[in-house]
Amino acid sequence: KCAIVTCGGLCPGINDVIRSIVLAAHHNYGVASIVGIRFGLEGFCHQFSHETMELTPRVVSDIHEFGGTMLGSSRGHQPTEEIVDSLERMNINVLFMIGGDGTMKAAAKVVQEIKERGLKISVIGIPKTIDNDIYFVTNSFGFNTAVSKATESIRSAHTEAKGAPNGIGMVKLMGRESGFIAAESTLALKEVNFVLVPEDPFDIYGENGFLAALEKRIRERGHAVVVVAEGAGQDICAVNGKTGATDASGNPVLCDICDLLRQEIKTRLKKADLPFTLKFIDPSYIIRSVPADPGDRVYCGFLGQHAVHAAMSGKTNMVVSRLQDNFVYLPLSIVTQKRRRLNINSNYWRAVLESTGQPIHMRNA
Repeated sequence: KCAIVTCGGLCPGINDVIRSIVLAAHHNYGVASIVGIRFGLEGFCHQFSHETMELTPRVVSDIHEFGGTMLGSSRGHQPTEEIVDSLERMNINVLFMIGGDGTMKAAAKVVQEIKERGLKISVIGIPKTIDNDIYFVTNSFGFNTAVSKATESIRSAHTEAKGAPNGIGMVKLMGRESGFIAAESTLALKEVNFVLVPEDPFDIYGENGFLAALEKRIRERGHAVVVVAEGAGQDICAVNGKTGATDASGNPVLCDICDLLRQEIKTRLKKADLPFTLKFIDPSYIIRSVPADPGDRVYCGFLGQHAVHAAMSGKTNMVVSRLQDNFVYLPLSIVTQKRRRLNINSNYWRAVLESTGQPIHMRNA
């Protein structure tokens, strides 16, 4: 008897992974029962009263046509003991956990509790993060779909910027600690003039800062497109709204760097007597809620199948991933060490900067 739970934020392809697990377990191994846990780890806890869902090939036959997760999701920590109690009560032999860094850490705790109780329950992780920031996972599912949708917003921002004198198009993309979506989208659409990511610190003010570079671009070319990862410039806007609070998953609540940038751009260009228009686009929830594209669907199918193969061969305490062209099993202890981040000294990041034409370092010191 298997169980599937989806945790954290939405991401293209979750339903594809669920469907692949159900079909592989049912058709390849004749698994008697596959249970869907509703609304993340809350589904294991009595106080939330979430009913489980029996998953069969008929039930999941067309879920890949839709975004999100058919099981629902939630954020936040739940008692590990209560989770394992529920696994015992439901007589679960295999638990598939689909989620990001926090979910994989929770999975490691569940494995430890299972070991201490001497139970025979396998825990298999399928790494999910739209930010592509899970350590040792080269490309997380849904990332390519996210980049594809992000480029649509960038193209719109470029059209808006060129449609008015001194037009500026600004697009805010997901990426709390890692700017992979912003970087990849910039490479995919060579119309971005500035890309700001968490890994590459920058200054707003001063002769080498962002505002000076933006004004120069506007005077020379008459328009500009700016792509901003949501976690960029947190050191700059710390005094402009960062509260130090955390969300339900324990992540710091970010201050809105784009709000600060828009204010400062207005002040700078008004002082420079430079008329302009600025259009701001935030497609975050559109991007993460769409169905997966064909490439991600294929990837999700393989992830689900390999997760089932791993469980049925007796493995546990691991995640399934793809390194280069091979699907591999990685210990949870590896992928939870730290977050994967852009290497700003790499050829990849240099290619991004060369694509934009922005200064290599927008720093005053």
